[in-house]
Amino acid sequence: MPRLIAPDVSYHSSWLEGSAEFDGAHRDGAGAEDWPLEELDDDHSFRRFVDALVNDARPESPRKPGYVPCTYLWIVDGDTFLGSLAIRHELNDFLLNEGGHIGYSVRPSARRRGHAAAALASALPIALELGISRILLTCDEDNAGSRATIEKNGGVYEDSRNGKRRYWIEPA
Repeated sequence: MPRLIAPDVSYHSSWLEGSAEFDGAHRDGAGAEDWPLEELDDDHSFRRFVDALVNDARPESPRKPGYVPCTYLWIVDGDTFLGSLAIRHELNDFLLNEGGHIGYSVRPSARRRGHAAAALASALPIALELGISRILLTCDEDNAGSRATIEKNGGVYEDSRNGKRRYWIEPA
């Protein structure tokens, strides 16, 4: 049964396998933009990466300009890494228009099995605990799978901006 967990070094090899499946494509919610995959092969570098993901939830943690505090979570099933999910604690202009509060990605070999929808459902109470009562999610106009995932979790379409569909979820 897939579940959300905090990033954990014990998933090193499975994380590398899953991340390699993206073949260099952007992995929304992964937090790995500044970490070359080849560098994360090394145990020490991977531990630093995991620590950086976990620490990013703290408001006082250093981050690049334009980035907000973020809780990173991994979607796992047993000892298999399935994907990533990020809960951004606040919205800046970019996130309000295009990125949203929550971003996620599922490794290609694990798609179309409901993992993203289940992960999003599990993330909504966590977002509420973080004080986010109205949650913005976005997806590309042509991403039918993500659109279905958001709508399945109660997303109400507001509008489209810059090629992104914008949905709001107000969890009970």
